[in-house]
Amino acid sequence: MTTHAALIIGGTSGVGLAAARQLHARGVTVHVAGRSEQRLDALAGTDPDLRAHQLDATNSAAVGALAASIAPIDHLILTLSGSGGTGPLADLDLADLRTAFDEKFWGHITAVQAAAPHLATDGSITIVGAVTARAAMPGTAGIAAVNGAVEALVKPLAVELAPIRVNGVSPGFIDTPWWSGMADDARAQFFQDAARALPVGTIADADQVAEVVVLAATNRNTTGTIIETDGGARLVSMG
Repeated sequence: MTTHAALIIGGTSGVGLAAARQLHARGVTVHVAGRSEQRLDALAGTDPDLRAHQLDATNSAAVGALAASIAPIDHLILTLSGSGGTGPLADLDLADLRTAFDEKFWGHITAVQAAAPHLATDGSITIVGAVTARAAMPGTAGIAAVNGAVEALVKPLAVELAPIRVNGVSPGFIDTPWWSGMADDARAQFFQDAARALPVGTIADADQVAEVVVLAATNRNTTGTIIETDGGARLVSMG
């Protein structure tokens, strides 16, 4: 029986962790990597079957070394988070936006470049952007540019790296630690208002989006595609 291996960078919480658990349930050996020592320590108690590594996705040498130690990697999944670059254009902190590009866009392209030589010939790369890349939400021009740049990698890399498959997943509002900077009552009210505006009428959880990530990573007939799993946010006014 062939054992498959996955590396999920940004896999210590939220969608990345949910995808790790779902792939492990399928019999995949899953390595998760992230910067937070606290989250990595917590995984030892909650998910001892996942193989945890401390890693900064923007460190090319470190990514390459980790990928080489796992090779061949069947599924490389990047769920790099970043909340910088939000707010109206007039008030946009450009230094904050540059940091957001460093963390998310440069993190993605650095990690893909470093890990790609260590993927199986029939492997996959899945990146996670966000609905802001294609929606018209006021106050999101900066973060939209970040996610747009990330998602723009998908089609050219799907051709350049073939037969390795490259796909993207574009989620909308998800109840994950990404929102932890908001007070609990403010977050609850925001989610309630957003759910009323969404065609599906609910806010997604990490497992729902992770199902789509796993589909993109494992479906052998899917490449060069960005799968939208945003509850219809791109179809309505969320301003």
